[in-house]
Amino acid sequence: MKITIYTDGAARGNPGPGGYGIVLTAGQHYKEASEGFRLTTNNRMELLSVIIALEMIKKPGAQVLIVSDSKYVVDSVEKKWVFGWQKKGFAGKKNIDLWKRFLQVYPKHQVKFRWVKGHNGHAMNERCDALAVDASLGSNLPADQGYEASL
Repeated sequence: MKITIYTDGAARGNPGPGGYGIVLTAGQHYKEASEGFRLTTNNRMELLSVIIALEMIKKPGAQVLIVSDSKYVVDSVEKKWVFGWQKKGFAGKKNIDLWKRFLQVYPKHQVKFRWVKGHNGHAMNERCDALAVDASLGSNLPADQGYEASL
């Protein structure tokens, strides 16, 4: 079965409170997920949304299309930059904790990415953005431990 995942991340202040939003569709199945953090960045939330979505897929080998408005994430994978960073020990790169986590889950599936322009009327991208923003507005938000540890 083919799975389509729509993702988005948001941070107010960058860094500031932030969150991610995910919509996962497979056939007739539809699932949403989101979470907010007290201090993070937009790029971290964009990447974390993809990681969480891939971790939600229980059967290995799934055909997955990830639709994201993040050039940071899409280009890093599709242009294979992240694999070069990995070979160089991520020297000088940000979000190393998340890229390492991504590289643990990415090979479990057959993943392709499609970039869409954000805030441009794409219904699922707009839904993910709303989920991410709503999550960032929550009270008693947990720490983005990877980000706060790097401060």
